Amino acid sequence: MSESYVVSIDQGTTSTRCIVFDRRGNLVAVAQREHRQHFPRPGWVEHDGLEIWRNVSKVVPRALSQAGIGADEVAAIGIANQRETTLVWDRRTGVPVAPAIIWQDTRTDTLVETLASAPGAEDVQRRCGLPMATYFSGPKLRWLLNATPGLYERAERGEVLFGTMETWLIWNLTGGPDGGLHITDVTNASRTMLMDLHSLRWHPDSLAFFGIPAAMLPEIRSSSEVYGTATAVLPGVRIAAALGDQQAALFGQTCFAPGDAKCTYGTGSFLLLNTGTKAVHSTHGLLTTVGYQIAGQPAVYALEGSVAITGSLVQWFRDQLGLISSAPEIETLARTVADNGGCYIVPAFSGLFAPHWRAEARGVIVGLTSYINKGHLARAVLEATGWQTREVVDAMNADSGLALTALRVDGGMTANNLLMQFVADVLDVPVVRPMVAETVSLGAAYAAGLAVGFWPDLEGLRRNWHRAAQWVPQMDDRHRAEEHENWQRAVEHTFGWIKSDVRTD
Repeated sequence: MSESYVVSIDQGTTSTRCIVFDRRGNLVAVAQREHRQHFPRPGWVEHDGLEIWRNVSKVVPRALSQAGIGADEVAAIGIANQRETTLVWDRRTGVPVAPAIIWQDTRTDTLVETLASAPGAEDVQRRCGLPMATYFSGPKLRWLLNATPGLYERAERGEVLFGTMETWLIWNLTGGPDGGLHITDVTNASRTMLMDLHSLRWHPDSLAFFGIPAAMLPEIRSSSEVYGTATAVLPGVRIAAALGDQQAALFGQTCFAPGDAKCTYGTGSFLLLNTGTKAVHSTHGLLTTVGYQIAGQPAVYALEGSVAITGSLVQWFRDQLGLISSAPEIETLARTVADNGGCYIVPAFSGLFAPHWRAEARGVIVGLTSYINKGHLARAVLEATGWQTREVVDAMNADSGLALTALRVDGGMTANNLLMQFVADVLDVPVVRPMVAETVSLGAAYAAGLAVGFWPDLEGLRRNWHRAAQWVPQMDDRHRAEEHENWQRAVEHTFGWIKSDVRTD
């Protein structure tokens, strides 16, 4: 049988999905399975690494069955993953030593404060392009080594391995304890605070600063190359790409030229701007990160604005407040009112990410009066995503020296027309959604297909991109300015809620 498809595994924050794509980049089949979210303490968010691996083992065969194809028709596997999520496991048994610490988790806030004032902290941040924050993998790994008796010594001996989720999956797909490949790609490595942005290697001084044994770290590879062949789930199929989910979306949106930008609206929302082969260091609270690297070519860099809570705010509205029974209902409920009634929700559940980077911030609802009903709250939930996008775009315009002229969007929240119109209104630029909204999975597939010659070049991928929908600004300039001022005042109320002397380690 001819190899006519590429399989993408998207290991996300709330679920794992497998999508089969054909040569035109069309979605042929999809299978998805949610995993449990664990919240053992305030600010702690965990996943079960073994549950995620079991889910991968289930969704991949299911997707192939839906497509009516066998493994011999699959040219390659590409993997996209939730970034910064930190897992350590036993090399011999393949069993995690602790639950995975999720990117949203803030348990390292006190540790991060200590590290930020330690000698050498500025050098670390300059090398990695990231602020000292609870978001990234390095502090999470340091916390695990501190909190687990004997783990540091085991790490020094190479008995335990560290990885983000693509590393965990590749290791299991290629044999696990029986010779599994222990690798990561440059995009995920760039989120650890341990990699030098320019050499694309683990930096010894950064490892020493965090106290991380090199023996537990994976080998850093490019984003698009043949790493090895699967021995489990899809035996004999080449694993040929790995990217952090937001970099995968940049690739899937074919943002291959400097100045191209996209925003993915999922559990959180992430806006990336391609800056070419030069790493641009932000002075406005953005992250400098690796966008992607094709084997044998220079790395392509990006500026990124990361918003922790967007889609998960809708989930909170549904699951914790019980005001809707499904996520799509929020648009219907929000349309029962004409505006937010003066109510604003700032969802700093895990602190504030870009451009503020305030780990001590916590969420607030302001402007409540007896007039406010659940429709106003629903609208405030959606508007929070729009205003957070505006904050990131303002910072990006300032850093890049360019004014954004259009924004490509993707992710589950783009199905919400009211939200997308609001984003266009507050940005005052058109918002465009492609035909294939699953650009995270598509980007991983594209990168894998390029590595094995399934697609010949980037220009061919650009020709696959087609517009499905567009929203143009409709908001009055004066109203936009007034609402923006109200939002900024609401954000200020989130600052300083968690004090150092009342935190628990």
